[in-house]
Amino acid sequence: MPSELKELMLRPTRLTLGVAESMTCGWIQARIGAVPGASEFFLGGLTAYEIDQKVRHLGVDRVPATAVNAVSPDVAEQMALGACAFFKSDLSLATTGYAEPSAGQGVREPFAFWALAQVRDSGPAVVRHGRVDCAGTGRVQAQQHVADTVLRELVNYLVTLRG
Repeated sequence: MPSELKELMLRPTRLTLGVAESMTCGWIQARIGAVPGASEFFLGGLTAYEIDQKVRHLGVDRVPATAVNAVSPDVAEQMALGACAFFKSDLSLATTGYAEPSAGQGVREPFAFWALAQVRDSGPAVVRHGRVDCAGTGRVQAQQHVADTVLRELVNYLVTLRG
């Protein structure tokens, strides 16, 4: 995946990428940063665990986010759109979820929502999104699984986009 990601981001014209992470806590950024030459397309990432940080830096709507503990498809999409704006990137990825069970939130197994946004002529728009279930995994394994899944989705999208 590393060399494929770089190749797809740079052809035929360079696309740039920003990342907003919560549940994955930097794993996506680390995997992108491990790609030789990542600085040619990767603008940076932001890990925002708290709702206040998601609101402040990514433009997440506080009231509905608070109602779902900042874990929903809508929050992931807002984070992705916010990352495009924050980094002024062509594409962005975002994750939010639970890396481990949370009895207080009624979460029995880890899962995450993710979104991929792209800037178009009319502005940024979410182009892909989804949910990743991580049943039977521990905290770090769940984070890594989501990071890997989201990066595969990015590569799949780029293959479709770049033809």
